Amino acid sequence: MDGPADANLFSGYDPDGYFCELEAASRRSDYGARVRARLTSMDLERLRQRAADAERELYNFGITFTVYSQKDAIDRILPFDVIPRILTAGDWDVIERGVKQRVAALNAFLWDVYHDQKALKDGIVPAELVLGNANYRKEMQGLDVPGGTYVHINGTDLVRDGEGGFQVLEDNARTPSGVSYVVENRHLMQRAFPDLMAGVGIKPVSNYGGKLHDALIEIAPAEVPSPQVVLLSPGTYNSAYFEHIFLAREMGVPLVEGRDLEVDARDRVFMRTIDGLKRVDVIYRRINDDFLDPEVFNKDSMLGTPGLMRAYAKGNVSLANAVGTGVADDKAVYAYLPRLIGYYLSEEPILRNVETHICRESAALSYTLEHLEELVVKPVGEAGGYGITVGPRASEEELEICREQLLADPANYISQPMIRLSVCPTLTDRGIEPRHVDLRPFAVTGRSTWVLPGGLTRVALRRGSLIVNSSQGGGSKDTWVLEG
Repeated sequence: MDGPADANLFSGYDPDGYFCELEAASRRSDYGARVRARLTSMDLERLRQRAADAERELYNFGITFTVYSQKDAIDRILPFDVIPRILTAGDWDVIERGVKQRVAALNAFLWDVYHDQKALKDGIVPAELVLGNANYRKEMQGLDVPGGTYVHINGTDLVRDGEGGFQVLEDNARTPSGVSYVVENRHLMQRAFPDLMAGVGIKPVSNYGGKLHDALIEIAPAEVPSPQVVLLSPGTYNSAYFEHIFLAREMGVPLVEGRDLEVDARDRVFMRTIDGLKRVDVIYRRINDDFLDPEVFNKDSMLGTPGLMRAYAKGNVSLANAVGTGVADDKAVYAYLPRLIGYYLSEEPILRNVETHICRESAALSYTLEHLEELVVKPVGEAGGYGITVGPRASEEELEICREQLLADPANYISQPMIRLSVCPTLTDRGIEPRHVDLRPFAVTGRSTWVLPGGLTRVALRRGSLIVNSSQGGGSKDTWVLEG
C-alpha cells in the first residue's frame, strides 16, 4: 500500500462541505458502515487494477452508447466508477413513494389533457403551455388508453441537496433510457467485487425485464389470450441500441424495426417472421412520436410503420409509452406538477421540485436576467445536458450569449438556482475524490406501479462539474438500496 502505514483509501478524501452519500449511509446503516469499512481497507493500486478490468469487461460485453456529436466514436462504454452509491432503506422509502405519486399525477394529467382538460379550464396549468406544446398530439384527443395509463415507463431525475433532501430535476415520460446500465452495473459488481457485497443486504435489480414484461402484458388489448409483445427500435445507429437489445432479451420478446411491422386492411399489426406474419398486440416503442407513423407525423420517416396510429386508435395494439406523453415531461410543465399532485390526488408532494422560473412569464424572465450569474438556465425541450448555462461557472461571453437567447425566445427556457448536489467518493487519476451525482429511478406501470430499487446513478466525472449526462462526459455507479 502506498503512503504511511496508517494511510487508507480515504486518506485525504474531503467532501468539501457537500452532502456525502457514503458518509451518510455509513452513519445511518450498519450495512453502510460495513461497506465503508471494507472500502477503507482496500489498496488504491489494486482498486485501480480491478476497476480497469471491470471497464474492459464492459466493452467486451458490448455495453456501449453513441455520442452523435463525435462522429469518430460510434461505440463508447459508459464510464463506470466501482465505488457504489448507497441508499438506506429510509432514503428509498421516500424515493419510492414520491416517484409513485408523481407517476400517478402524470397519468391523471395526461388523461385530462386528452379528454376533459379540466386542469386547463381551471387555470392550474396555462392552456397555451399545453395545447401549444410541440409534444401535444391532437390525434390523441378523446382516445382511451388501457387503464388510463399513458406513462408505462418513467424515469424521474432526482438530486440531493446540501441538507440531504431529495429534489426532482425533471420527469422523463417519453422514452427514458439508462435502465440497462442499472442491471449491468450490478452484474459487473457481483462478478468483480463479491468481497465488497458479501453479507450486505442489497435489494435486487435483475428482475426488471420480468416486471416490465408483466406490465406490458397487462395493457394488451382485451380478450387476447397470449399477447405478443415486441420492442420497436430505430435501429443500430440509435445511441441506446445496446439497451434495446438488452431489454428485448430480458423480456424474451422480439426486437423489431419499423420495416419489420405492417398494418393490414383491418388495422391490425403484424410482424414479419421466417414463418410468415405474426400478430403483434403490444409495442414497447423506443421511437419518438414524430417518427412513429409516416401517415400521421413525419411523412419522411423511414423508422416507423405506416398505419400504426390507425391500429392504435382502434384498440388493436397497445403502445408503451402512449403517444403524446411529451407534454407531461416538458421542463416548463414540470414546474406545475406540485400543483397537479394537489389537484388530482389531493396530496402534498412527497418529492419537491427544484424552484423553477418559467421564462415565458415576464416576471420570471426579468428575475432570470437580473440574476443570470446565480442561476442554471435550461432549454425546455432539450435532453442530454445540451444547451444548459450554469451561471455561477459561466464566462462573461457565455452569460451574454445566454442573455441574447433568453431575450430572443424566452418561452424556450426555464431557470433554477444552482443546487449543492450531493457527492460520492469516486476513483480518479488523483485518488479518491468527491464527484457530484444524480439519480434516475425507473417506474413501471401496468395495473399498478413498481419502482426498480435503486435506479441509475450518474456521476459527473470531471472535477467540479455538475453535468452528469453521458453525452457530456458523465459516467455511472452501481446504486445499492440497503435492506436495513
